[in-house]
Amino acid sequence: MSPEFLISSPVQTAFSVPKRNFKKAHDRNYLKRRMRESYRLHKHQLYESVNSKEEKLAAMMVYIGKEKLQYKELDIAMDKAINRLKKEIQ
Repeated sequence: MSPEFLISSPVQTAFSVPKRNFKKAHDRNYLKRRMRESYRLHKHQLYESVNSKEEKLAAMMVYIGKEKLQYKELDIAMDKAINRLKKEIQ
């Protein structure tokens, strides 16, 4: 298999919430769902940058907070992270 076959979309993203900070699986799953939803709404910005450079990107988002953030705060943080990635690409 060629590497191009393994990455079908321009950006592959994974999400992680450490068990050390959130012992209960439902808390970790809750945060990962929120992170994925926020990423889904902002990923078009990242896709535009990656497509313009004709490259592929693999990224992993790790939740490092000690308490659960509200969705609005998480959404702002995700937007900042995506903007940071865009700057790194350019």
